[in-house]
Amino acid sequence: MADSKERLFADFTAPTRQEWRDKIEVDLKGADYEKKMVWRTNEGFSMQPFYLKEDVDQLPTVNALPGEFPYVRGNKKDNNVWYVRQNIVVNDPKEANAKALDILNKGVDSLGFRLGHMELSAELIETLLDGIRCDIVEVSFRVCQRHVLELADLLVAYFEKQGYDKEKIVGGIGFDPIERMLMKGKDTTMLLPDMPKLVEKLKDFPNLRCVMVHSDLLNNSGAYVYQELGYALAWGKEYLEQLVNAGVDVDLAAKKIKFYMGIGGNYFMEIAKFRAARLLWAQIVKQYEPKCDCACKMCINAATSTYNMTLFDSYVNMLRSQTETMSAALAGVHSVVVTPFDAPYEVPTEFAERIARNQQLLLKEECHFDKIVDVSGGSYFVEELTVAIAKEAWKLFLAVEEEGGFLAAVKAGTIQNAINSTDAARHANVGKRKEFLLGTNQFPNFTETSEGKAPSPVCCDCVATHTSDADVPALKTSRLASDFETLRLTTEKAAKQPIAFMLTIGNLAMRQARAQFSCNFLAAAGYKVIDNLGFPTVEEGVEAAVKAGADIVVLCSSDDEYADYGIPAFNALKAADPKAIFIIAGAPACSEDLKAAGIENFIHVRVDQLKTLKELNAKLGI
Repeated sequence: MADSKERLFADFTAPTRQEWRDKIEVDLKGADYEKKMVWRTNEGFSMQPFYLKEDVDQLPTVNALPGEFPYVRGNKKDNNVWYVRQNIVVNDPKEANAKALDILNKGVDSLGFRLGHMELSAELIETLLDGIRCDIVEVSFRVCQRHVLELADLLVAYFEKQGYDKEKIVGGIGFDPIERMLMKGKDTTMLLPDMPKLVEKLKDFPNLRCVMVHSDLLNNSGAYVYQELGYALAWGKEYLEQLVNAGVDVDLAAKKIKFYMGIGGNYFMEIAKFRAARLLWAQIVKQYEPKCDCACKMCINAATSTYNMTLFDSYVNMLRSQTETMSAALAGVHSVVVTPFDAPYEVPTEFAERIARNQQLLLKEECHFDKIVDVSGGSYFVEELTVAIAKEAWKLFLAVEEEGGFLAAVKAGTIQNAINSTDAARHANVGKRKEFLLGTNQFPNFTETSEGKAPSPVCCDCVATHTSDADVPALKTSRLASDFETLRLTTEKAAKQPIAFMLTIGNLAMRQARAQFSCNFLAAAGYKVIDNLGFPTVEEGVEAAVKAGADIVVLCSSDDEYADYGIPAFNALKAADPKAIFIIAGAPACSEDLKAAGIENFIHVRVDQLKTLKELNAKLGI
């Protein structure tokens, strides 16, 4: 075999790193290699445009095998099957049961019941689970944290009454008081003594987990990949240590912990995140000397992010959640929840929920992602990315440990302040178009209106409390698109939709490029944009703009020609319609001369788009 391989490649000489570099620099035609080709991530490390076998030969991940410690390549050896999960908010147990039975016939094999503050009883559980085979379907429950022990007793009694094989019960009961602290800012540490009691009640159900780490909350609050992972590890370690210190056997304690993680929009980064998560969690649990390495397996339920979802152009949310689901599926998670595309502005419709289910079924039935374990394993880029993320997350984990652990850091506000700072930075980047949101700050739908849609209020069970009586700081959760959506909805409510007119003149290529940029820039505020093929003179352009009822006139030309066209166009518009706003599309060398003539407004790639649009709205009296 080795000889045939050598003969196969005998006629090919492997290019050296320098040869690859030289070829790339030729293709760049003088552009800076470091600026154009090296990816500098938000996590603080840089990724090269190409890697060679020699780069990854020494990495610890490449020699790992699926189903074996440290599980970087997945917990399974023979398949990559994951649970297709759908969550159901229970307002009426009979209605929730009917919905559960319906979706079980449509591809779902994992149910997440959210009971909220409902009064628990044996009758409620029997009604909710009537006709559902809990030894075939994964079932999970969330309830008020103060009633978790009561729920556990009711479920154990129900499972025993049904005569289920306890090993076949797969699912969980959500106990995570620290999540409440992060959300509401209220100290819930008084509930922590319930944790070992809960584990004891469910010790005979090996696949029923009850101690949850909801780092998806961090993801949906804007956390970078390394932050979600680093804090999730510290969060899980906090619970593990508390259980062990309470006398719970380490194998049992570790097997009762489940991680709920978000899936961001960075495709390869998310694949690497889940691989790195299993690697690092296995190492953490190993330090507690479990009897079996199987206790080191990390169980992950992944949910597509709500942070990057949008109210406008909402069908794009399906594209976002599809690539996110692909990341999680390829990375080998336990189960996946796809957030319906309409979640930002309404209770998901039956159609939206069906699409969300089918997004996973497509990956299974048509793409066969459930058949092959860790298809990204061995990829030089993914292996490098896995190790790079693991290193950054581990640094953060150690920093939290030095502070006294995750709970101590939450009480001090360190975690919340870090995530809130990241969130603020990302919102600022979206405002400046350093981070793109398709349909929001980039390529908005020019003719779309909200049609009565409004951002959904945050569920009262999840709302952060930002009041003076909060015990600890809380996370500030708002979608990335929220600032632009508020602006656009405000524009919609104006007495008249502002009209932005493109006065295109001069160099054909430059005027078209500037007009396209300006249309996208201004349509993000909900303005009606009117593009044009070009005008022979600025006077004809201004005349056409006034005739169109333009509130904003954007001069689109080349930098060199602005010296000739800028001031005449401005003066002509001022004479024809003094109220209209005049804008130059670009940042020409003659900007100071144009400003001296009274021209105040310029739009280009370096301006803060959100700030500029707010200022324009103010000038328009909106």
